[in-house]
Amino acid sequence: MNTVRLILFDIDGTLIDAGGAGGKSLNDAFYELFSIKDAFKNIRFDGKTDLRIFNEGLKYHKLTDGNGIIDSIKEQYLNHLRLEIDNDKRHIKPGIAALIEGLRGKNRIGLLTGNLRAGAEIKLSSLGLWQHFEGGAFGDKHEDRNRLLPIAVEDFYKNTGVRFSYSQCVIIGDTPKDVDVGKAHGAFTIAVATGPYTAGELAGAGVDVVFNDLSDTNAVLALIYGGTIRGKSKRIKDERG
Repeated sequence: MNTVRLILFDIDGTLIDAGGAGGKSLNDAFYELFSIKDAFKNIRFDGKTDLRIFNEGLKYHKLTDGNGIIDSIKEQYLNHLRLEIDNDKRHIKPGIAALIEGLRGKNRIGLLTGNLRAGAEIKLSSLGLWQHFEGGAFGDKHEDRNRLLPIAVEDFYKNTGVRFSYSQCVIIGDTPKDVDVGKAHGAFTIAVATGPYTAGELAGAGVDVVFNDLSDTNAVLALIYGGTIRGKSKRIKDERG
C-alpha cells in the first residue's frame, strides 16, 4: 500500500501567475498609506512571506512598524488585490489542473505559501483553484518561511485528525526558499522552473527533483506514488538547452 502523503504547494510561480497583481497591490497600498511611489521596486518578493515583505518595505523606507501599521498594510493590500486580480495576464501554470486531479482522493493537498491566507484565497479563487486545497500554512502565520511546515502539519492534524510526519510531506515550489523549507525539516522537495529561477539554479539549491514545468503529470505522480521517495538522487526532468 502506498503511503498517504501531505502535498504542499507554493502559489506564485508554482500554481499560478497572478499577472503582477500582488506587486501592484502592495505598491498601491504603500502609496495610499505613505505617499511613496513604487515603494518595492528595489525589493525582491520571490520566496518570502508577505509579513517579511511588509517589514522589508518599512525598513527600506525608514518607517515605523508600530501603531498597528502592519494591520493597515494588510487591509489596504487586500483591498487593492481584490481589484487587481481581475486582469487578463493571470493564468494557471502548465500541468497544474491535471496534477491536482491526479492527487485528489489519494493524498492530502494543501498550501505552504508566503501569501496571507486571505490573499491566497483571492488569487486562487480568481482561477477556480481555491476549493481544491484542504488547509496548510500562510504568510500571516509567521515571517520566517521555514517555520511554516510545522504550522501546516498542525493545521492538518487539527482539521482532519491525520498526523503527518515531515518525511511524509512533499513541498512543491519554484524558489530556493521553498527548497530550504523542506531541507530544514527532512521533507521531500520538488522544484519547478516556472518562476524566476532556472532548473539549474534550483538544482544547485539542493532540491530532490527539478522539473521545467509540471505538465508531465505521470512523472510527478510517479515520484509521489512510487513507494518511498526518500533517498532519491537530485535530477532535472525534461531539461532543455
